[in-house]
Amino acid sequence: MTATTNSPRRRHVLGGVVAVLGLLTGAILLEVLGTILFALTVAYVLVPVQAWLVRRGLGEWTATVGATLVGFVSATAVFAPIVLTLYFRVDEVIALVEGVPAEIPVTVLEMTYTIETREVQALAVSFLRDVAVSLASSLPVLAIKFALFVILLFALLYRGDAAARAAIAPVPREYRGIVRALAIRARETLYAIYVLQLATSVTSLLIGYPLFHLLGYEMAFTLALFAAILQFVPIIGPSLLITPIALYHVAAGDLIAAALVGVLGITLVAWLPDIAVRPRLARRSAGLPGSLYFVGFTGGLFTLGAIGIVVGPLIVAIFVEAVELLADEVNGDVSLAELAPPELEDGTRAPSADVESEASTDD
Repeated sequence: MTATTNSPRRRHVLGGVVAVLGLLTGAILLEVLGTILFALTVAYVLVPVQAWLVRRGLGEWTATVGATLVGFVSATAVFAPIVLTLYFRVDEVIALVEGVPAEIPVTVLEMTYTIETREVQALAVSFLRDVAVSLASSLPVLAIKFALFVILLFALLYRGDAAARAAIAPVPREYRGIVRALAIRARETLYAIYVLQLATSVTSLLIGYPLFHLLGYEMAFTLALFAAILQFVPIIGPSLLITPIALYHVAAGDLIAAALVGVLGITLVAWLPDIAVRPRLARRSAGLPGSLYFVGFTGGLFTLGAIGIVVGPLIVAIFVEAVELLADEVNGDVSLAELAPPELEDGTRAPSADVESEASTDD
């Protein structure tokens, strides 16, 4: 029998063709794939902003422009300080790293141990110089990629519904609930990465700058900026910055400065943003455990580069959601009759395994 134009078989074939062409397109656009993925994830988060603007009476095109402007300003606010610091103040950062003592004595139980930092110091300086040179040479490319990001963001927000309907069309109706659940988990995870982490980072910057300035550091803004960036590193976060600074003061014999920056830095810069900001915004997040977020963050960063900071936790969260759906599906197949203990000849039911184990424990 000839398949009609609306047959499921035809939709599945077209879905396969789209998937193959998508892989081919991804291979061709490999150099800008990170920019495309970043635009996709940001657009996914900004869809509610566009919908909110439409509900306030703006047209679809105007609302899309407004949401795109929010994404543009947010991306500029996040990346501009990083680029400017690495481009204009990298010499000061290198001087700070080179100022760390080559040997740090540590006394434990009246025994003094010497920690040599020469190799780590040389690696850090080499890395910073390479980053500065690479950034200077790739500024035109970065500008083009940023323009591509803005154009893609507008296009995805303006025609996102049509793209979503096209993506879900080949999926049979009985499986669309699974797609919907995975999409909700993806949205919650991206909200947690972009909104929660960005809010805590901004809070760390606003707290860290006056704190470092009051403690007498010349590069107060740069240190606060690094602390804000490290907020995206789960679990350990700004402690990666505060701890070496405190150890530097210990090595220099300035224990008061070490105590001040250690206690105030960990408390106000590292912990306070999580305590003050995160609970107020976490109700829409995915609630991904910190350990799994850390695995996704590190794996994505080492495998995919900078975009892996977002893609890694996102993939882990979707995988966890798929495992939970599978567990619900399997457990849902077990009826209550199968879980009930068997019936005895006198009409009573045999004790369950839990009751038997409790009885044996009491004995």
